[in-house]
Amino acid sequence: LVQLAESGGGSVEAGGSLRLSCTTSGDTLRNPGMGWFRQAPGLEREGVAAIYTSDGSTWYASSVKGRFTISVDNAKNTVYLQMNSLNVVDTGMYYCAADTNPIGTIGPSNLFGYMYDIWGQGTQVTVSS
Repeated sequence: LVQLAESGGGSVEAGGSLRLSCTTSGDTLRNPGMGWFRQAPGLEREGVAAIYTSDGSTWYASSVKGRFTISVDNAKNTVYLQMNSLNVVDTGMYYCAADTNPIGTIGPSNLFGYMYDIWGQGTQVTVSS
């Protein structure tokens, strides 16, 4: 059994920064793909960023590219999402997810939820104006 635990959410003013963490526990995943997703009330879940833990390759949604950075520390079984220049539209519940069998080169499809089979419980990010 593998569990994902997110942390680092909170409230911040527009223009501020937060760093989210997602730590894997339980059984060991072999080179999973990891993704960060978010969902605001009344809106569909949106893929934000993805990373292949095997080679560190990344992919970002256009809405966050240049502001958010996804990274991994394999020794700590932790994936991070550094979020800078936050604005009100970034508000939502942020989830991390694991793709236990990533295939091919990382790309836009890695921002779709169906690619992932393990999900965390989420951490709330609230950005105020």
